Amino acid sequence: MFSFESLELPVIAAPMAGGPSTSRLVIDSSRAGGWGMLAGGNKNVDALADEVRDVQDAGVAAGVNLFIAGPQSTDAAALASLRAKMQPVAERFDVELGEPTWDDDDYAAKVAWLVAHPVDVVTFTFGLPSGADVTALHAAGSSLGATVTCLDDARTAVARGMDFLVVQGPDAGGHRSTFHLHADPDEAPLPDLLEQIRAAVDVPLLAAGGIATPDDTVAALGMGAVAVQAGTAFLRSSSAGSSATHRAALASDNFTDTGLTRAFSGRYARGLVNEFMSMFDGVENVAPSAYPEVNRMLAPLRRAAAEAGDPQWTHLWAGAGWRRTASAMPGRMIDGDAGRITRWLAGREG
Repeated sequence: MFSFESLELPVIAAPMAGGPSTSRLVIDSSRAGGWGMLAGGNKNVDALADEVRDVQDAGVAAGVNLFIAGPQSTDAAALASLRAKMQPVAERFDVELGEPTWDDDDYAAKVAWLVAHPVDVVTFTFGLPSGADVTALHAAGSSLGATVTCLDDARTAVARGMDFLVVQGPDAGGHRSTFHLHADPDEAPLPDLLEQIRAAVDVPLLAAGGIATPDDTVAALGMGAVAVQAGTAFLRSSSAGSSATHRAALASDNFTDTGLTRAFSGRYARGLVNEFMSMFDGVENVAPSAYPEVNRMLAPLRRAAAEAGDPQWTHLWAGAGWRRTASAMPGRMIDGDAGRITRWLAGREG
Protein backbone atom coordinates (compact mmCIF):
# COMPACT_ATOMS: atom_id res chain seq x y z
CA MET A 1 0.00 0.00 0.00
CA PHE A 2 0.96 3.62 -0.52
CA SER A 3 3.20 5.13 2.16
CA PHE A 4 3.59 8.86 2.75
CA GLU A 5 7.10 8.18 4.02
CA SER A 6 7.99 7.30 0.43
CA LEU A 7 7.53 10.91 -0.67
CA GLU A 8 10.67 12.95 -1.19
CA LEU A 9 8.80 16.04 -0.01
CA PRO A 10 5.97 15.95 2.58
CA VAL A 11 3.67 18.24 0.57
CA ILE A 12 0.41 17.19 -1.09
CA ALA A 13 -1.66 19.31 -3.46
CA ALA A 14 -5.20 19.12 -2.12
CA PRO A 15 -8.13 17.81 -4.17
CA MET A 16 -10.06 20.97 -5.13
CA ALA A 17 -13.32 20.11 -6.86
CA GLY A 18 -14.95 22.28 -9.49
CA GLY A 19 -11.94 22.76 -11.74
CA PRO A 20 -8.76 23.80 -9.85
CA SER A 21 -7.38 20.29 -9.35
CA THR A 22 -6.29 18.92 -12.70
CA SER A 23 -4.26 15.89 -13.68
CA ARG A 24 -1.48 18.33 -14.62
CA LEU A 25 -1.48 19.72 -11.08
CA VAL A 26 -1.07 16.21 -9.67
CA ILE A 27 1.66 15.29 -12.15
CA ASP A 28 3.67 18.48 -11.64
CA SER A 29 3.46 18.23 -7.84
CA SER A 30 4.49 14.58 -7.90
CA ARG A 31 7.41 15.06 -10.27
CA ALA A 32 8.74 17.75 -7.94
CA GLY A 33 8.93 15.19 -5.13
CA GLY A 34 5.58 15.82 -3.47
CA TRP A 35 2.22 14.49 -4.52
CA GLY A 36 -1.31 15.51 -5.46
CA MET A 37 -4.85 14.20 -5.18
CA LEU A 38 -7.44 14.18 -7.95
CA ALA A 39 -10.77 15.76 -7.07
CA GLY A 40 -13.51 13.24 -7.79
CA GLY A 41 -16.30 15.46 -6.48
CA ASN A 42 -18.72 17.23 -8.82
CA LYS A 43 -17.82 15.14 -11.87
CA ASN A 44 -19.10 11.91 -13.34
CA VAL A 45 -17.25 8.64 -13.36
CA ASP A 46 -16.11 8.96 -16.99
CA ALA A 47 -14.45 12.32 -16.37
CA LEU A 48 -12.74 10.95 -13.27
CA ALA A 49 -11.54 7.87 -15.16
CA ASP A 50 -9.92 10.07 -17.83
CA GLU A 51 -7.99 12.01 -15.17
CA VAL A 52 -6.84 8.85 -13.41
CA ARG A 53 -5.53 7.47 -16.73
CA ASP A 54 -3.68 10.74 -17.41
CA VAL A 55 -1.89 10.50 -14.07
CA GLN A 56 -1.10 6.80 -14.33
CA ASP A 57 0.14 7.17 -17.92
CA ALA A 58 2.59 9.78 -16.58
CA GLY A 59 3.98 7.18 -14.18
CA VAL A 60 2.63 8.94 -11.10
CA ALA A 61 0.86 7.37 -8.11
CA ALA A 62 -2.85 8.10 -8.41
CA GLY A 63 -5.03 9.28 -5.55
CA VAL A 64 -8.73 10.16 -5.75
CA ASN A 65 -10.98 12.07 -3.37
CA LEU A 66 -14.72 11.30 -3.32
CA PHE A 67 -17.66 13.20 -1.82
CA ILE A 68 -20.05 11.36 0.49
CA ALA A 69 -23.64 12.43 -0.09
CA GLY A 70 -25.57 13.75 2.89
CA PRO A 71 -29.29 13.45 3.59
CA GLN A 72 -31.83 14.80 1.13
CA SER A 73 -33.33 18.11 2.21
CA THR A 74 -36.89 18.11 3.44
CA ASP A 75 -37.11 21.91 3.74
CA ALA A 76 -38.79 22.84 0.46
CA ALA A 77 -39.84 26.21 1.87
CA ALA A 78 -36.22 27.24 2.59
CA LEU A 79 -35.14 26.23 -0.90
CA ALA A 80 -38.05 28.16 -2.45
CA SER A 81 -37.14 31.21 -0.37
CA LEU A 82 -33.54 30.99 -1.56
CA ARG A 83 -34.66 30.78 -5.18
CA ALA A 84 -36.81 33.88 -4.78
CA LYS A 85 -33.93 35.73 -3.12
CA MET A 86 -31.45 34.88 -5.90
CA GLN A 87 -33.82 35.20 -8.89
CA PRO A 88 -33.16 38.94 -9.45
CA VAL A 89 -29.41 38.29 -9.48
CA ALA A 90 -29.84 35.45 -11.98
CA GLU A 91 -31.86 37.74 -14.23
CA ARG A 92 -28.98 40.23 -14.26
CA PHE A 93 -26.82 37.51 -15.79
CA ASP A 94 -29.63 36.26 -18.05
CA VAL A 95 -29.40 32.77 -16.63
CA GLU A 96 -31.91 30.25 -15.28
CA LEU A 97 -31.34 28.94 -11.79
CA GLY A 98 -30.99 25.17 -11.57
CA GLU A 99 -33.32 22.69 -9.92
CA PRO A 100 -32.49 21.89 -6.27
CA THR A 101 -32.12 18.18 -6.88
CA TRP A 102 -30.38 15.60 -4.70
CA ASP A 103 -28.06 12.91 -6.03
CA ASP A 104 -25.11 10.86 -4.78
CA ASP A 105 -22.55 12.64 -7.01
CA ASP A 106 -22.17 9.42 -9.04
CA TYR A 107 -20.55 7.97 -5.90
CA ALA A 108 -21.60 4.35 -6.37
CA ALA A 109 -20.36 4.31 -9.96
CA LYS A 110 -17.05 5.87 -8.95
CA VAL A 111 -16.45 3.32 -6.19
CA ALA A 112 -17.26 0.47 -8.56
CA TRP A 113 -14.83 1.86 -11.13
CA LEU A 114 -12.08 2.32 -8.52
CA VAL A 115 -12.53 -1.27 -7.34
CA ALA A 116 -12.17 -2.47 -10.94
CA HIS A 117 -9.35 -0.01 -11.73
CA PRO A 118 -7.41 0.38 -8.46
CA VAL A 119 -5.56 3.55 -7.52
CA ASP A 120 -2.98 3.99 -4.77
CA VAL A 121 -5.14 6.12 -2.44
CA VAL A 122 -8.83 6.96 -2.06
CA THR A 123 -9.96 9.65 0.38
CA PHE A 124 -13.43 10.76 1.44
CA THR A 125 -14.94 14.16 2.21
CA PHE A 126 -18.21 14.94 4.06
CA GLY A 127 -18.40 11.49 5.62
CA LEU A 128 -17.30 7.88 5.40
CA PRO A 129 -17.80 4.99 2.98
CA SER A 130 -19.79 1.95 4.03
CA GLY A 131 -18.01 -1.00 5.58
CA ALA A 132 -18.58 -2.94 2.36
CA ASP A 133 -16.92 -0.18 0.30
CA VAL A 134 -13.96 -0.13 2.69
CA THR A 135 -13.54 -3.88 2.32
CA ALA A 136 -13.78 -3.75 -1.48
CA LEU A 137 -11.35 -0.86 -1.90
CA HIS A 138 -8.85 -2.39 0.53
CA ALA A 139 -9.09 -5.67 -1.36
CA ALA A 140 -8.28 -3.77 -4.56
CA GLY A 141 -5.09 -2.53 -2.90
CA SER A 142 -6.01 1.09 -2.15
CA SER A 143 -5.00 2.92 1.00
CA LEU A 144 -7.97 4.83 2.44
CA GLY A 145 -8.21 8.16 4.23
CA ALA A 146 -10.87 10.58 5.43
CA THR A 147 -10.87 14.33 5.94
CA VAL A 148 -11.92 15.11 9.52
CA THR A 149 -12.61 18.36 11.35
CA CYS A 150 -13.12 17.16 14.93
CA LEU A 151 -12.03 14.46 17.34
CA ASP A 152 -15.30 12.50 17.25
CA ASP A 153 -15.19 12.19 13.46
CA ALA A 154 -11.54 11.12 13.64
CA ARG A 155 -12.37 8.28 16.01
CA THR A 156 -15.31 7.20 13.87
CA ALA A 157 -13.16 7.23 10.74
CA VAL A 158 -10.46 5.04 12.25
CA ALA A 159 -13.08 2.62 13.56
CA ARG A 160 -14.49 2.38 10.01
CA GLY A 161 -11.08 1.28 8.71
CA MET A 162 -9.38 4.45 7.48
CA ASP A 163 -5.62 4.00 7.12
CA PHE A 164 -4.85 7.69 7.67
CA LEU A 165 -6.63 10.97 8.34
CA VAL A 166 -6.49 14.41 6.75
CA VAL A 167 -6.93 16.73 9.73
CA GLN A 168 -8.60 19.89 8.41
CA GLY A 169 -8.34 23.04 10.51
CA PRO A 170 -10.79 25.97 10.40
CA ASP A 171 -8.59 28.15 8.17
CA ALA A 172 -9.05 25.81 5.19
CA GLY A 173 -10.33 27.27 1.95
CA GLY A 174 -13.32 25.66 0.27
CA HIS A 175 -15.63 23.21 2.00
CA ARG A 176 -15.28 22.08 5.60
CA SER A 177 -15.49 18.30 5.77
CA THR A 178 -18.02 18.04 8.59
CA PHE A 179 -19.62 14.59 8.68
CA HIS A 180 -22.98 16.02 9.80
CA LEU A 181 -24.52 18.41 7.28
CA HIS A 182 -26.33 20.57 9.83
CA ALA A 183 -23.49 20.80 12.35
CA ASP A 184 -21.49 23.98 12.87
CA PRO A 185 -17.82 23.33 12.05
CA ASP A 186 -15.37 22.89 14.91
CA GLU A 187 -13.33 26.06 15.44
CA ALA A 188 -10.37 24.46 17.21
CA PRO A 189 -7.13 25.75 15.62
CA LEU A 190 -5.19 23.22 13.57
CA PRO A 191 -2.41 22.76 16.18
CA ASP A 192 -4.98 21.95 18.88
CA LEU A 193 -6.89 19.63 16.59
CA LEU A 194 -3.74 17.77 15.58
CA GLU A 195 -2.78 17.34 19.23
CA GLN A 196 -6.22 16.02 20.21
CA ILE A 197 -6.40 13.54 17.35
CA ARG A 198 -2.78 12.39 17.60
CA ALA A 199 -3.39 11.46 21.26
CA ALA A 200 -6.55 9.51 20.41
CA VAL A 201 -5.78 7.48 17.28
CA ASP A 202 -2.83 5.54 15.93
CA VAL A 203 -2.82 6.26 12.19
CA PRO A 204 -0.77 8.73 10.13
CA LEU A 205 -2.09 12.29 10.10
CA LEU A 206 -1.92 14.84 7.31
CA ALA A 207 -2.29 18.51 8.31
CA ALA A 208 -4.58 20.69 6.20
CA GLY A 209 -6.16 24.11 6.50
CA GLY A 210 -3.84 27.08 6.94
CA ILE A 211 -0.74 25.62 5.25
CA ALA A 212 0.24 28.89 3.62
CA THR A 213 4.05 29.08 3.93
CA PRO A 214 7.08 26.82 4.42
CA ASP A 215 7.03 27.74 8.11
CA ASP A 216 3.52 26.27 8.37
CA THR A 217 4.82 23.02 6.89
CA VAL A 218 7.65 22.85 9.42
CA ALA A 219 5.23 23.57 12.27
CA ALA A 220 2.76 20.88 11.20
CA LEU A 221 5.48 18.26 10.85
CA GLY A 222 6.74 19.23 14.27
CA MET A 223 3.28 18.51 15.67
CA GLY A 224 3.32 14.95 14.40
CA ALA A 225 1.86 15.21 10.90
CA VAL A 226 3.54 13.00 8.32
CA ALA A 227 2.79 15.51 5.55
CA VAL A 228 0.79 18.65 4.83
CA GLN A 229 -2.00 19.13 2.32
CA ALA A 230 -2.32 22.60 0.76
CA GLY A 231 -4.83 23.98 -1.71
CA THR A 232 -4.97 27.78 -1.81
CA ALA A 233 -1.24 28.11 -2.53
CA PHE A 234 -1.78 26.27 -5.83
CA LEU A 235 -4.87 28.13 -7.08
CA ARG A 236 -2.97 30.63 -9.24
CA SER A 237 -0.44 28.12 -10.54
CA SER A 238 -0.21 27.39 -14.25
CA SER A 239 -0.99 23.75 -13.40
CA ALA A 240 -4.38 24.53 -11.86
CA GLY A 241 -7.74 24.81 -13.62
CA SER A 242 -8.88 27.85 -11.61
CA SER A 243 -11.01 30.33 -13.54
CA ALA A 244 -9.55 33.64 -14.66
CA THR A 245 -12.06 35.41 -12.42
CA HIS A 246 -10.94 33.44 -9.38
CA ARG A 247 -7.25 34.08 -10.13
CA ALA A 248 -7.82 37.80 -10.55
CA ALA A 249 -9.74 38.04 -7.28
CA LEU A 250 -6.96 36.30 -5.36
CA ALA A 251 -4.51 38.87 -6.72
CA SER A 252 -6.79 41.86 -6.22
CA ASP A 253 -6.62 44.43 -3.42
CA ASN A 254 -10.42 44.66 -3.57
CA PHE A 255 -10.81 41.60 -1.35
CA THR A 256 -9.56 41.90 2.18
CA ASP A 257 -11.01 38.98 4.13
CA THR A 258 -12.37 35.45 3.94
CA GLY A 259 -15.57 34.18 5.50
CA LEU A 260 -17.32 30.91 6.22
CA THR A 261 -20.71 30.54 4.54
CA ARG A 262 -23.32 28.07 3.31
CA ALA A 263 -24.53 30.59 0.71
CA PHE A 264 -22.87 29.07 -2.34
CA SER A 265 -23.55 25.38 -1.93
CA GLY A 266 -25.60 24.61 1.18
CA ARG A 267 -22.49 23.41 3.04
CA TYR A 268 -20.06 25.52 5.02
CA ALA A 269 -17.10 26.68 2.94
CA ARG A 270 -14.49 29.43 3.20
CA GLY A 271 -13.90 31.99 0.47
CA LEU A 272 -13.20 35.65 -0.22
CA VAL A 273 -16.04 37.82 1.08
CA ASN A 274 -17.99 39.28 -1.85
CA GLU A 275 -21.51 40.61 -2.49
CA PHE A 276 -22.97 37.11 -2.87
CA MET A 277 -21.66 36.07 0.54
CA SER A 278 -22.67 39.36 2.15
CA MET A 279 -26.31 38.81 1.16
CA PHE A 280 -26.40 36.11 3.82
CA ASP A 281 -24.94 38.04 6.76
CA GLY A 282 -26.87 37.89 10.02
CA VAL A 283 -29.21 35.37 11.58
CA GLU A 284 -32.15 36.37 9.41
CA ASN A 285 -30.30 35.69 6.17
CA VAL A 286 -28.64 32.34 6.77
CA ALA A 287 -28.59 30.12 3.69
CA PRO A 288 -30.32 26.75 4.02
CA SER A 289 -28.31 23.72 5.04
CA ALA A 290 -28.99 21.59 1.98
CA TYR A 291 -26.23 19.99 -0.08
CA PRO A 292 -26.15 19.29 -3.00
CA GLU A 293 -29.56 20.94 -3.54
CA VAL A 294 -28.32 24.52 -3.06
CA ASN A 295 -25.20 23.74 -5.06
CA ARG A 296 -27.30 22.48 -7.99
CA MET A 297 -29.63 25.48 -7.84
CA LEU A 298 -26.95 28.16 -7.79
CA ALA A 299 -24.33 26.55 -10.05
CA PRO A 300 -25.62 28.23 -13.26
CA LEU A 301 -25.45 31.67 -11.61
CA ARG A 302 -21.96 31.13 -10.21
CA ARG A 303 -20.75 29.83 -13.57
CA ALA A 304 -22.28 32.75 -15.50
CA ALA A 305 -20.71 35.29 -13.15
CA ALA A 306 -17.28 33.67 -13.47
CA GLU A 307 -17.56 33.57 -17.26
CA ALA A 308 -18.57 37.26 -17.24
CA GLY A 309 -15.52 38.13 -15.14
CA ASP A 310 -17.66 39.32 -12.22
CA PRO A 311 -16.11 38.17 -8.92
CA GLN A 312 -18.99 39.44 -6.77
CA TRP A 313 -21.46 36.71 -7.70
CA THR A 314 -19.40 33.54 -7.83
CA HIS A 315 -17.57 31.49 -5.21
CA LEU A 316 -13.96 32.50 -4.61
CA TRP A 317 -12.64 29.73 -2.40
CA ALA A 318 -9.57 30.70 -0.41
CA GLY A 319 -7.98 29.79 2.89
CA ALA A 320 -7.65 32.35 5.65
CA GLY A 321 -3.90 32.54 4.97
CA TRP A 322 -4.16 33.47 1.30
CA ARG A 323 -2.52 36.86 1.91
CA ARG A 324 0.36 35.27 3.80
CA THR A 325 1.03 32.99 0.85
CA ALA A 326 1.01 35.88 -1.61
CA SER A 327 3.34 37.93 0.62
CA ALA A 328 5.81 35.15 1.33
CA MET A 329 5.96 33.38 -2.03
CA PRO A 330 8.30 34.86 -4.65
CA GLY A 331 6.16 36.64 -7.25
CA ARG A 332 7.58 34.64 -10.14
CA MET A 333 6.38 31.46 -8.45
CA ILE A 334 2.72 32.29 -7.67
CA ASP A 335 1.59 31.62 -11.22
CA GLY A 336 4.37 29.15 -12.00
CA ASP A 337 3.88 25.41 -12.22
CA ALA A 338 2.73 23.40 -9.21
CA GLY A 339 6.09 21.65 -8.90
CA ARG A 340 7.88 24.84 -7.90
CA ILE A 341 5.15 25.68 -5.37
CA THR A 342 5.42 22.17 -3.90
CA ARG A 343 9.14 22.61 -3.45
CA TRP A 344 8.63 26.08 -1.95
CA LEU A 345 6.13 24.81 0.62
CA ALA A 346 8.63 22.10 1.52
CA GLY A 347 11.35 24.74 2.05
CA ARG A 348 13.40 23.58 -0.93
CA GLU A 349 13.02 26.59 -3.22
CA GLY A 350 12.69 30.33 -2.73
